[in-house]
Amino acid sequence: MPKPNPFHVCATCIHFRAYKEPGGTRYMCARLGFDTQPSYRFDCWVPKDQVVKLMEKRGWKS
Repeated sequence: MPKPNPFHVCATCIHFRAYKEPGGTRYMCARLGFDTQPSYRFDCWVPKDQVVKLMEKRGWKS
């Protein structure tokens, strides 16, 4: 069984958005249209360019 990809979380996805609001920070998935958290993971994950480069540097496949 392959070990889970440590880069595969919402915060590293191109669809992840963070908004400052009076009550705190709101995290949202622009693709799915609902609130999320940086550490959540979904199968629709598309890593940001800098994450892809870091993954390649560390020997992970995207």
